[in-house]
Amino acid sequence: MKMEVHIVSREVIKPSSPEVQHKKPYKLSLFDQLTPTTYSTVIFFYRMHDVNSDDTTRTKLDRCKKSFSETLNIFYPLSGRVRGNLFIDSFNEGVPYIEAQVNCRLSDFLKHSEIESLNRFLPRQPFTKEAMEAPPLALQLTVFACGGMALAGAASHKIVDGATSKALFSIWSAISRGDCTDIKHPDFEQASLFFPPRDSIPQSHLSLMETLWFTEGNYITRRFVFNAKAIATFKAMAIAGKPGVKTSRIQALTCFIWKSFIAASRAASDSPKPSILVEAVDLRSRTKPPMSHDSTGNAFWWATAFVNPLGPKTELPELVETLNAATALYETDYTQTLQGEDGFETMSEYCNQLEELFSLEKPDIFAFTCWSYIGFNETNFGWGEPFWVALMGKVGPAFRNLTVLIETRDGRGIEAWITLDEKRMAILERDPEFLAFASPNPRFSSL
Repeated sequence: MKMEVHIVSREVIKPSSPEVQHKKPYKLSLFDQLTPTTYSTVIFFYRMHDVNSDDTTRTKLDRCKKSFSETLNIFYPLSGRVRGNLFIDSFNEGVPYIEAQVNCRLSDFLKHSEIESLNRFLPRQPFTKEAMEAPPLALQLTVFACGGMALAGAASHKIVDGATSKALFSIWSAISRGDCTDIKHPDFEQASLFFPPRDSIPQSHLSLMETLWFTEGNYITRRFVFNAKAIATFKAMAIAGKPGVKTSRIQALTCFIWKSFIAASRAASDSPKPSILVEAVDLRSRTKPPMSHDSTGNAFWWATAFVNPLGPKTELPELVETLNAATALYETDYTQTLQGEDGFETMSEYCNQLEELFSLEKPDIFAFTCWSYIGFNETNFGWGEPFWVALMGKVGPAFRNLTVLIETRDGRGIEAWITLDEKRMAILERDPEFLAFASPNPRFSSL
């Protein structure tokens, strides 16, 4: 049977408290200002253990909507709109919300799912250029024929990073299941105090960020699963013959994937370009004094590692050393130089260095971000933890190569959601060294 998703209703959910519209505007931070407006997405799949009926499903949907309206009393910036790349106001604008039905059981979908079909559960296309005034958040809740559900969120990266997304779903799910005793309220002011916004950002910097995030191409997203044994092997390989060198399992896996990307680039081009890995680094614990983990916004920046693809340092141990050196920079006083009014000078120097590099050669850029710390697999709205957490299907026609790492349901392995241009992805999917460790989109056991 062909899967068909039918939209039942569209509406806008607003904060339940009228007091929210009188809140002062939410100030963007410098990092928010530099980040393009585009949606990152997540989909939670839930199986239902009780007897399916229209009444039971309606009760769950209504509770979900009501609890989200109450969540917006706390997370009110997500109900507003960005103005002039400076602040968010109009908190009564609300969040677009879609309810839909799909004509198959959740178990059947998971047995035969193709990655591209995931977009049908999303309220917005992932990683597409959006207008500045686009809603910071959109939601879709899709009901399967068996009563199972797919709850999807599309959050604008203009104001939502991984930690902010974690806080949102943690608060919403707690309110939904009636467990409001230990809700940690987000800090909406700290990011703009640590990283003050500018009245205007140089267009050259904004254009550079657009280049880092977007370039035209046909991008393919695939899901590869690495089990605990494979990751332990990478970690052992990374430090073999390197006494005193340490690395994490995530760094070792990241560099194994980067090594495979470099090999794919060699195979795809007669003249391979310099290879740059940019990895998202959460700055909250690295500032002085440390920021609260509950501070919102884009409190992260990119660690930048560079290698010559034709040079001698493209084996796993050397790549790990290169990446470790790049991330170690944020454990030094460098993070402090990003803080305060003088932080813009440090940021401008970073942008100028990248512009100079881009003017000499057009490097291959591979972005990595780790979501394994977010705890999405524990998101319980009152009907149990998700059976699976998925990210996205097809990204927009202008994007960059991106890898998102998220833990498997058992907590031991890692799912790598890899988006690459079509040519490199075709090579990666045939790479015997890569496939010796990576399981391409493995099927799920029956529900």
